[in-house]
Amino acid sequence: MAELTYPDLDTYRREVFAREDELLKGVMPGAASQGLPRISISPESGKTLYLLAKAIGARRILEFGSLAGYSGIWLARALPVDGCFISLEVDPKHAEVSRKNLAAAGLADRTEVRVGEGAALMRDVADEGPFDLVFIDADKENYPVYLDYALENTRVGGLIVADNANGHGHVHESLDAGDGRRGIQEYNRRVAGHPGLVSNVIPVGGWLAVSLVLETV
Repeated sequence: MAELTYPDLDTYRREVFAREDELLKGVMPGAASQGLPRISISPESGKTLYLLAKAIGARRILEFGSLAGYSGIWLARALPVDGCFISLEVDPKHAEVSRKNLAAAGLADRTEVRVGEGAALMRDVADEGPFDLVFIDADKENYPVYLDYALENTRVGGLIVADNANGHGHVHESLDAGDGRRGIQEYNRRVAGHPGLVSNVIPVGGWLAVSLVLETV
């Protein structure tokens, strides 16, 4: 059998370690055809989320920012059949598309997408925790707000993960006062220096900031 070759290392990495099935391949093109932005996490990031959730035996996962459900499929697939995945999404259309995609993936029985401002919805979700993993991929200016919540509602030994930790390539720069990416800068500073966390970035996609919770706040 002839060995497969790949045009570059990025293609090799994706095809060997983060290959999408046909359902995942169709999520974002289908969402784009309905007017949603094509800003989902990368397949490599999705596979990393799946791996992290599996590694800690996650049973309850909370997500900030659903979009079309691409990241939700990766995360919910890591759950046991009696697991629970809750996604908070501000846009009703995004939530509708996400629900349909999660259902198409056979995950409707363990997933729920709730519509509203994340900062408001998260107060009602607190009674359903603590969570094993909290994934943050919503409005960047509120990353520190979501972090405060995650610190109080993630179990010891659980994970807090944030996408776009590279600030769309600009996190290392001086940003204007009104730039929402300053929220990512603050988020990164806080998790990197928090005494109750061990944190690092995994440089896949837009970078995942991953924090292991050592103690509750």
